[in-house]
Amino acid sequence: MVTVADPTTSYGTNPGDPDRAALIGGVGEHLSPDQVHTFVREQLAVADLDGKRVCLVVPDGTRTCPLPLLMEAAYEALHERAAAVTIVIALGTHQGMDEDQLARHLGFEPGARESRYPGWTILNHESWLPDTFTSLGTIGAERLAELTGGLMTDTSVEVRINRHVAEADVAIVVGPVFPHEVVGFSGGNKYFFPGVSGPELINLSHWVGALITSAEMIGTRGVTPVRALVNEAATLIPTERLGLCLVVASGTDTLHAAAFGTPEDAWSACAAISAETHVCYLEAPVKRVLSIMPTKYEDIWTAAKGFYKLEPIVADGGEVIIYAPHITQVSVMHPQIAEIGYHNRDYFLGQWERFKDQPWGDLAHSTHLRGQGTWDPERGERNRVTVTLATGIPEDVVRSVNLNYLDPASLDIAAYEADPDTFVEPHAGEVLYRLRPGHPSPFGEADGREPSAVGWDG
Repeated sequence: MVTVADPTTSYGTNPGDPDRAALIGGVGEHLSPDQVHTFVREQLAVADLDGKRVCLVVPDGTRTCPLPLLMEAAYEALHERAAAVTIVIALGTHQGMDEDQLARHLGFEPGARESRYPGWTILNHESWLPDTFTSLGTIGAERLAELTGGLMTDTSVEVRINRHVAEADVAIVVGPVFPHEVVGFSGGNKYFFPGVSGPELINLSHWVGALITSAEMIGTRGVTPVRALVNEAATLIPTERLGLCLVVASGTDTLHAAAFGTPEDAWSACAAISAETHVCYLEAPVKRVLSIMPTKYEDIWTAAKGFYKLEPIVADGGEVIIYAPHITQVSVMHPQIAEIGYHNRDYFLGQWERFKDQPWGDLAHSTHLRGQGTWDPERGERNRVTVTLATGIPEDVVRSVNLNYLDPASLDIAAYEADPDTFVEPHAGEVLYRLRPGHPSPFGEADGREPSAVGWDG
């Protein structure tokens, strides 16, 4: 098996200490808005922020998070204390949010941001503009080999970040923690890398996760190789870093918990709670999954979560249907994925000379949606499950990217709900489903080889 770090492994980076973070709430708890507001205001009140330039790094609309409540408390705590406050939306490589979307996201009327947050600056992380970034240095090949457990052995990576983060005195991550296909659990320093980072580290970190495979990585506790890489990059940021990490009741504005401290400590506290909150277990694999996607996922690039959060419960030869009639594009920001198509990891590794110059983040996304499988020159590509799109994307486009097509107008949700062979997730994308421990994995031989057998040499 590809070795993924356990909770006691740190790969030489700071794994975080949950006992050092201020924490409110816990597993099974539901915090009131007043409790959350008071916690945020009090934690920021005692932080050393007087006269400082503060950058708040917050999620975009693809993450469930009660940002209006959090930003209201932050404004009360920072108003007339901080020298300047900038909110940067951590888009990664997602598309930017327009004024109406920002208004809904942050809790103000369109055009009224100045009256809601007077004196504050609100910006998208504009990854498409070179002037967005400043360089923090390079992580060399030898260190990358250590951080990734030998998956990367002959490459280095430049670390670039949004200049508003690097030029601030204090950068505060504000965002939820969920099971994540690339890093194990999201949140913490991940809001810096890839949230507001340059494409170099985004592509490399996502490809490292893809080499391990989403099925192995997602929901893995502790400091995984990708978390180690993210934490290492964060040490290069010249700014003081803090974190307000959250455990959100999926699909709601209610918090189970919030933690404040360093990004490592706050993340560690919330990841432990998320592992007990956002992972559900089935007793046996199912033949079919119907993932109903919320409208906050605007393309397949983001709606792919409806696949990999449910892939672990699907039996060999089964099917995942992604139902999202509102989606009309494969990817808004990564149109080249339509040329690459969706394939398993071994498809790319077995033909590496053909694909090595493609953006590795695109290759990683491709494997995340296609799932487990094998490829060899004689038998070609064989995938463990079928992936079917019931979306507004035309049939010819869906089939051209190596996915199955279903007319969304013909899909009867009630019929699937009545089918004992089908598991229906009405709000897919955030909760991870697994088989209960002790049940044989459905992944079979398609998943889990030693890194040397993967054929990767950097």
